[in-house]
Amino acid sequence: MKAIQVENPGQGYTLNLTEIEKPAPGPGEVLIKVAAAGLNHLDERIRLGEVRQIVPYSPPLILGHELAGTIVGVGSNVRDLKPGDEVFARPRDGRIGTFAEFVAVDRADVALKPASISMTDAASLPLAALTAWQALVERGSVLAGQKVLVHAGAGGVGALAIQLAVHLGATVTTTVSAANSRFARALGSFGSSRIASRAASPASATRFSASRVAARLL
Repeated sequence: MKAIQVENPGQGYTLNLTEIEKPAPGPGEVLIKVAAAGLNHLDERIRLGEVRQIVPYSPPLILGHELAGTIVGVGSNVRDLKPGDEVFARPRDGRIGTFAEFVAVDRADVALKPASISMTDAASLPLAALTAWQALVERGSVLAGQKVLVHAGAGGVGALAIQLAVHLGATVTTTVSAANSRFARALGSFGSSRIASRAASPASATRFSASRVAARLL
């Protein structure tokens, strides 16, 4: 199969299109034919060798932390997914590699793709959406009626965090540039008092945020 590899992270900037053997799924894994893969800042940081102390990898390395595609094989212990299922996934650290035609992914890291969204849209969700979920639900335990402050509300994580916090019943305040205020307001049905523009004065945006003490901060 074709895959995009980094030979020496941190020692060069070349991504190589190579031919490697197609993986086989382990007992608890599924083999996915990749239809779309997300490109994230984390991939670039790994390519430059900047996070090797946190996320060590041995070269050569296939980058890619999220994907959408179709299952073409399942391991012997997988019972609830089957070939032909359309899925999206965020392979766990140490098992990344979505910049390839096929990838074997742990069943626990895979979910059925909603029929209402395309493969491309689905592939853009896992990393940012899971970050928002972990911050607000697993770590923050946000409850209805609480106040949540989301900085950079027009970014990948921020835009999803706003929607998730609103879904959880929280009141959301966010900081965005003036150009993105309409976009952020649409995400959370904000009143004008809950959008802080960072364009004119970052300091004033910080004071705005601090004046509305949030129970949770992202």
